Amino acid sequence: MKRHDPALTTRLDIQRLPAELIAQAAKLPTATLHEAGKKIGALPSAIKPVAPQFKFAGSALTVHSPPGDNLWLHRALEVAQPGDVLVVFANGAYEHGYWGEIMTTMAQVRGLAGLVIDGCVRDGALLAEFGFPVFARGLCIQGTGKDFGAIGWINHPVTMGQVVVHAGDLVVGDGDGVVVIPQARAPEVVQAGLQREADEAAILERLRQGESTMTVYGWN
Repeated sequence: MKRHDPALTTRLDIQRLPAELIAQAAKLPTATLHEAGKKIGALPSAIKPVAPQFKFAGSALTVHSPPGDNLWLHRALEVAQPGDVLVVFANGAYEHGYWGEIMTTMAQVRGLAGLVIDGCVRDGALLAEFGFPVFARGLCIQGTGKDFGAIGWINHPVTMGQVVVHAGDLVVGDGDGVVVIPQARAPEVVQAGLQREADEAAILERLRQGESTMTVYGWN
């Protein structure tokens, strides 16, 4: 069997977001960032945290994996840097558990910020206990293969739902889901999100004082 050289389809020269910007983004709800960016970046609603307390923010390290195979996820872990979020497209093959206790352990040791996979994972109770943020379509006990001849891609664009994710994009996840903000727009959208939160705090105070939403928003 001919082996594929992963270096041919792996990019290592990606630009990551500044730590300060990621820290600001981590304070914002995913819905706020989605709205602040003019309704952009919402990944499919089926992708949810394995445990409700999971949340993260970081730079995307994208993986396009062959269906039913997790070898490229292992390869991505080897090249990932602290603060990265693995964003994995599994070619539409959902009925496999691509990730579990072993890979979570490696990801934690390497300081990754989280995993987002358009597919399923396994070892759900252990993942919740470990505390490493994993966002997936659900849990599945069916295993995966490791085809050394299959072609995958690391740090090339992947599509999830209506969103194209590029390496280095801002990725934020919380109990509501996952949002992706293009790297070039991340500073602008984060600042707009911070302002939106401040504006909403003022609106909430007016509502507590007895005003109606119709009045506050000028809909009367």
